[in-house]
Amino acid sequence: MSYEQTKYWSVDNFSGSEENLQLIKEAALWITKGEVVAFPTETVYGLGANALDESAVKRIFEAKGRPSDNPLIVHISQIDQLDELVLEVPEVAKQLMEHFWPGPLTLIFKKKEAVAPSVTAGLDTVAVRMPDHPVARKLLDAAGVPVAAPSANLSGKPSPTTAMHVYHDLKGRIKGIVDGGQTGVGLESTVLDCQAAIPVLYRPGGVTKEDLEAVIGKVKVDPSLLSDDQTPLSPGMKYTHYSPAGTLYLVRDQDKISELVTEAKRDGKRVGVLTTVEGKGRYEEADVVVLCGSNKDLATVANGLYDSLRKFDEQEAEVIFSEVFSYEGLGIAIMNRLEKAAGGQSPL
Repeated sequence: MSYEQTKYWSVDNFSGSEENLQLIKEAALWITKGEVVAFPTETVYGLGANALDESAVKRIFEAKGRPSDNPLIVHISQIDQLDELVLEVPEVAKQLMEHFWPGPLTLIFKKKEAVAPSVTAGLDTVAVRMPDHPVARKLLDAAGVPVAAPSANLSGKPSPTTAMHVYHDLKGRIKGIVDGGQTGVGLESTVLDCQAAIPVLYRPGGVTKEDLEAVIGKVKVDPSLLSDDQTPLSPGMKYTHYSPAGTLYLVRDQDKISELVTEAKRDGKRVGVLTTVEGKGRYEEADVVVLCGSNKDLATVANGLYDSLRKFDEQEAEVIFSEVFSYEGLGIAIMNRLEKAAGGQSPL
């Protein structure tokens, strides 16, 4: 499906004004009509459709070019919306909802039949979260339906953290975009399955393993990257994601990056380096150097990661070497995204 024009509703710096509310209601109306609309959350921009409408959900997959066996997250604005989506809410899930909802935490539940089949990719479970973003909450309230929404980018590309990222990828492919400014966390939500005796972390995100364990005790981390012949048990577990056009390599030893850059340039490649403010001025031999935040504050790295990866495309980098980060706290989520962007290869 293609659109002559993708509508654009600007509510940046949302103030709750009547004008902004009317724009959000207009966007929500299109969702109730079965259309697909991009909107901001505190993590990344989502591409939303009515989670109870199978034909609407299929439009998400068509717009993104997303594989049909990759499940989606359903977004709600009110706790009581769980009643139409899930069979039961385990006690541990109730504890987590009390502490982290609204926020960047997705929980997996046994689903009800009302959920559109494409949302769950044939699984008997559904992933649900309540976003913590004023525009997202107002949009969901106005739509009055649970909204399935993966990240609003072409499948495999870096997730969008601004409305212009969405426009670049999806103009003419979706009904509209709600511009609510730059997102906050910058990485997709944490995904946790609470059904097992020990909850399983399927995707790290803004709510860290340490945060979860402070509330519910031990959390098991999934062995991680699935091979492409396995069924993903939650959104974000399968396929190469978040990738720039150039080939990305992760490098453990910072001292080795300059040598790798020189070798790639000798082969005639346009070379980029992803580093932090601490590495500023260190890789002058590279054609493109992008700073994605500070090692002293990994929240800044998370916030800037996807925008940084997109900058390499803007500068037409053919080969990119990236520094790596700690696997503790938010660093696990950052490395998860970088490893997927690098096609699952281990750091050099």
